[in-house]
Amino acid sequence: MKPVEIAVVGLGNMGAAMAHRLLEGGFAVTVHNRTAGKAAPLVAAGATLAESIGTVARAELILLSLSDEAAVDEVLFEGLLPRLRRGTIVIDTSAVSPGYARVAARRLADMGVRRVEASVVGNPRMARSGRLRVFTAGDRDDAESVRDVLNTLSQDNFVHLGQSGQASALKLAFNLLLGAQTVALAEAVTFAAVAGLDRETLLDTVLSSGVRSPVLAFRAEFMRAGRYEPAAFRARLMEKDVRLLLTEAQGAGLTLPLADTLAHRYAGVVAAGDGDQDAAVVLATHEADVQGTLPRIEEEYR
Repeated sequence: MKPVEIAVVGLGNMGAAMAHRLLEGGFAVTVHNRTAGKAAPLVAAGATLAESIGTVARAELILLSLSDEAAVDEVLFEGLLPRLRRGTIVIDTSAVSPGYARVAARRLADMGVRRVEASVVGNPRMARSGRLRVFTAGDRDDAESVRDVLNTLSQDNFVHLGQSGQASALKLAFNLLLGAQTVALAEAVTFAAVAGLDRETLLDTVLSSGVRSPVLAFRAEFMRAGRYEPAAFRARLMEKDVRLLLTEAQGAGLTLPLADTLAHRYAGVVAAGDGDQDAAVVLATHEADVQGTLPRIEEEYR
């Protein structure tokens, strides 16, 4: 049995899956979420419910899995930080900008709290089975001190990158590639449809070809079924991450035209009311956008 008590704060799809994995790995897990009902399955599985942020602050180790920087500000800096003991370690898996990560590390250090930046690559299925890839940044000794936790989530597949912000940069770069592949697949499906090919044929061909990838295969499951819930990665979070990347890039004088296009595409998904569905829902939004042009395009293909 692991001796460490860990509090997991933020029980979205990834946070809940990581908490389940830690329970199964023998950790004593306390859980807290702003929407308390999300904690019920974990409590049933053996976790302890922290009804208040004050209870969370008593944990030896805190893992955050929050949706954005505003949530980190509210939960960590406004709620937790005034109550944390010196020496507490916060493992932050929230996807934030590199600049924000650096500032967060300094603010916590000023209060004697250690921050392990831990960007995770994978989906909730992988988190639940401990097959995430974890990239850490910040103080190497701090990351090593929570090796048991990170190894439980990643089957010993975690890499320390260096100074604060670097793991966040890698996460955003990864999500840019994820978004680009997802949008490209959606456009390929739409084009094939107006050319008279059925969706199954296109997806089967792609997934048996040299361009196949785990990302395409995973998103193709949603597109094949035409159902985008429960989301593995919400479309609104994709839009948020691409915009964080663009802001960071612009600050460095870097222009990223593809990222800019992706941000607008996912902003359209969110505006259409589909932001809480999986990022693969960009296909449904795209199909709705082109409905008016389909008769003309289809006629050209006859």
